[in-house]
Amino acid sequence: MRHEAPPGSVSSSGKRVHGKASLVRTRRVKVDPENPAEEVIKDAAHVIGSGGLVAFPTETVYGLGADALNPDAVMRVFRVKGRPPDNPLIVHVADPDSVYLLASEVPRVADLLIERFWPGPLTLVLKRTEMVPPVTSAGLDTVAVRMPAHAVPLALIRTAGTPIAAPSANRSGSPSPTTADHVMRDLEGEIELVLDGGPTEIGVESTVLDVTVEPPEVLRPGGLPVEEIERVIGSVRVPDWARGLERYASRPRAPGMKYRHYAPKARLVLVEGRPQDVRYRVQELVNEFTSKGIRVGVLTTDGKRYENATTVDLGPSWDLRAVARSLFSSIRALDESGVDVVVAEGVEERGMGLAIMNRLRKASGGEIVYV
Repeated sequence: MRHEAPPGSVSSSGKRVHGKASLVRTRRVKVDPENPAEEVIKDAAHVIGSGGLVAFPTETVYGLGADALNPDAVMRVFRVKGRPPDNPLIVHVADPDSVYLLASEVPRVADLLIERFWPGPLTLVLKRTEMVPPVTSAGLDTVAVRMPAHAVPLALIRTAGTPIAAPSANRSGSPSPTTADHVMRDLEGEIELVLDGGPTEIGVESTVLDVTVEPPEVLRPGGLPVEEIERVIGSVRVPDWARGLERYASRPRAPGMKYRHYAPKARLVLVEGRPQDVRYRVQELVNEFTSKGIRVGVLTTDGKRYENATTVDLGPSWDLRAVARSLFSSIRALDESGVDVVVAEGVEERGMGLAIMNRLRKASGGEIVYV
């Protein structure tokens, strides 16, 4: 649905979105993901400069962007998403040199990682300067920064002339959006503009690495596997809560650390163990649920099928990048199918598998069956 009203206009139709009257007419505009039209980017930059919100594609997921240096605009991101105020945002930049304006200290390991992996799905947590409003960093003395590997946000940041704070463009706690359709379902009537650049490539958020500590610590596994980081700077720490094995962190230093995230409306049960044991236990759980009249969906790999369940295949278990790419859209698809419970198979924690398991464990809210 594409509206032609100017950014920030009030809907005259009284359309109801998310159970309340729409306050903002959301325009959805197609954009070439590789060569975005100048007029489209200028339009989006005007929205950002006016304190408005723009959803846009990145290589990871769709982001919900606001001027990172405008506290009022950033506060609106929190309100629209229903995001807790102690959950910091990632600041997106269009060139590596911008880091030195936002961060008061840039250690050598950060320089090495920036040189190797930017632009790309790596967020670095650094000591912030006073330029960054406290609200953007949830009152912390650090700032999370990344340079996306996608032409649309890079052009938008440059044209707007400001770094852009951008969490995922969805309701807080729900599966992250990997298409503009997902964004519209969650946020239509709440934000001014959605730039539709098609589906995202990676499908899970960036890896967040805290380089203010020694050794550097993974705060959230994501689109850049830990193994690749370690090839450049040596060993990093991956605490249990970053794997999703502990539900809450005392105070989050990065998105996704404290609260239940990535969750469908349906209950999600995760099954972990040897593949042959997992398959057997998943079918047992399906049978148990269906015997009680509970509708069940299954997230599986390798084309497996389960009796009496709506089954979604995430892809081959040997290609965890493909599994990650389809994870959030598949969770959303099962929700739309009307199932009451989703039973998900675990995957091996290698490469992208660490990020996948982090998302599934957090989506389960700790409801994990080990076999």
